[in-house]
Amino acid sequence: MTQKLCVNVLVENTARKQGLLGEHGLAYWIEAGTQRVLFDTGQGRTLAHNASQLRIDLAHADAIVLSHGHFDHSGGLRYAYYLAAQAKLFLHPQALISRYSRRNGRGREIGLASMTESELRREKHRLVWTTQPTEVVPGVFATGEIPRRTDYEDTGGDFFRDADCCEPDPILDDQALYMDTDAGIVVILGCAHAGVVNTLDYIRAITQRRIHAVIGGTHLVYASPHRLTQTIVAVRQMNLQVIAPAHCTGPQAMAALWTAFPDQITDCCVGTQWTFTENPERTS
Repeated sequence: MTQKLCVNVLVENTARKQGLLGEHGLAYWIEAGTQRVLFDTGQGRTLAHNASQLRIDLAHADAIVLSHGHFDHSGGLRYAYYLAAQAKLFLHPQALISRYSRRNGRGREIGLASMTESELRREKHRLVWTTQPTEVVPGVFATGEIPRRTDYEDTGGDFFRDADCCEPDPILDDQALYMDTDAGIVVILGCAHAGVVNTLDYIRAITQRRIHAVIGGTHLVYASPHRLTQTIVAVRQMNLQVIAPAHCTGPQAMAALWTAFPDQITDCCVGTQWTFTENPERTS
């Protein structure tokens, strides 16, 4: 049985429609048949406003998924979590750890925002740990931890587990969503700290299906020319039909992707929506 799959951008750096707001962050509203999934929550300043403007009722979420434990993806978590009291929260255990980035030689805290680890663990009956591929609602899957196999991809920046910036953070909690459709797999990225090629290759391996669309953050903002070139080569070989880079992709990488894939690439700003026909029984 097929069903309608809609992907809506709720939070992103850019907004180009009247009444909508942009912020540095990401959140998506996914409707898969009768099921609704909130994937990430932005920094928390625009989530409720944009949802209202787009006539999306976050209280009806059946599941909330965190791509990873950074502030620009988890800032609206408290609001959404208590509003959608029936929703399960899907996240990797390491999404709860302390995180820092290095700016101008100093550590800056960038970890899970709006809810504390102890607060979340008190709600353990609503938590689902995603260390491996996990079905969130029928037909919508979180990848869990993604193997790092390419030799040109890294986490995309100076990320650490301590304020002194001595212990590198591999961001093992990074995960994506994937859904099977008539046209192929649709992939929704948070930041792709595991590497966008690693992510897509892993999803192809576990689904044994071609990828039709990839939407979201690719964290190529600090990518070397070599990494960017290799990424474009690998993506071209996958023959994707929809490419919608966002958020942490960066202006240089964005320009390179638009140049390399003029017929496949599309905007991914707040208010953008894609509709597909989903085949939930075919993905495992």
